[in-house]
Amino acid sequence: MMKGLQSFLLRGNVVDMAVGVVIGAAFGKIVTSLVEDVLMPVIGYYLGGASFENLFVVLGGGSYESLQAARDAGAAVLAYGSFLNTVVDFLILGTSVYVAIRAFELLQKKKEAAPAGPTTEALLTDIRDLLQR
Repeated sequence: MMKGLQSFLLRGNVVDMAVGVVIGAAFGKIVTSLVEDVLMPVIGYYLGGASFENLFVVLGGGSYESLQAARDAGAAVLAYGSFLNTVVDFLILGTSVYVAIRAFELLQKKKEAAPAGPTTEALLTDIRDLLQR
């Protein structure tokens, strides 16, 4: 049982996938910070100083100073500002992954398109023919 688990975990695909998940999680945090801390405040500033984090509608009436205050009071809220942040986050992350995959595919195509050199058998045949002459 342990030997099978060890061989499974040490296969290249599993290790590559684990590295990808860790790097993906870190990249996701970077993109989230970019959206929440850099892009959305700038967009909010140019739209009249609105903070997207505090854009919400209280369902069923009531007035609250902030989204957190409404949630703390137990009010049903539609937090569309947080949703907009998440959508922008997804679009940036999706675009980044698409660009990375396209670049990888182009590198693979260039590698495949490289002209192959002569095979070992062809070189040995040439050497043999030269020696016979």
